Amino acid sequence: MVDLWDGMSRAFWLVVTLDAELVEIALRSLQVTLIALVVASAIALPMAALLTVRRFKARRTVIAVLNALMGLPPVVVGLVVYVLLSRSGPFGVLGLLFTPTAMVIAQVIIIVPLIASIAHQSLRDLWAEYHDLLISMNVTQFQKISTLLWDARRALLTASLAGFGRAIGEVGAIMIVGGNIDHSTRVLTTAIALETGKGDFALALGLGFVLIALAIVVNLAIHWLGRTEREGRW
Repeated sequence: MVDLWDGMSRAFWLVVTLDAELVEIALRSLQVTLIALVVASAIALPMAALLTVRRFKARRTVIAVLNALMGLPPVVVGLVVYVLLSRSGPFGVLGLLFTPTAMVIAQVIIIVPLIASIAHQSLRDLWAEYHDLLISMNVTQFQKISTLLWDARRALLTASLAGFGRAIGEVGAIMIVGGNIDHSTRVLTTAIALETGKGDFALALGLGFVLIALAIVVNLAIHWLGRTEREGRW
């Protein structure tokens, strides 16, 4: 309990005084995660819509694999990305290992299946309502996908928020491909792991509280920007 209260008081003090190191780590965490979220959403949402409106032989298999990849072990993703980006790997010449870009790549791979699976479930229900109408209007595939994505935007926002929550709390893959380098690739989760290993549980708890607060603030901000609460769509 002493460590808990000490951690809470230290977290409060760090936030109130806008500790330079904490702000740097928090902003880097937010930057990496938001970039990964935008890239992953740009991939996952159209993919989910395409799987909804188009029928092909391997469609059920693709959906099943996509759902299975929701539980993809992050450390395995980190290992694969590490091998690909290492000097002996096919993309080693790019020099991306132990950089924020490598962290973004790992997070994108982790959250794309999650966002796509949740989005597909929402789009599938909407497609059941729109199917006959859109078919009778003889619209193109692109128009079908655009209509579904626009009309289901609030449900898709929830899918993206789920991806954000998983990405910002990720530590295994980030540690492997980022290296937890101070002033370069250290984010809140890796800083928490480092301080816990050093035995500074109070600071680790403080960083943890900041991480939770950051996730809540971003979620509320996105909901506010999406204006979901103004139309009773929570």
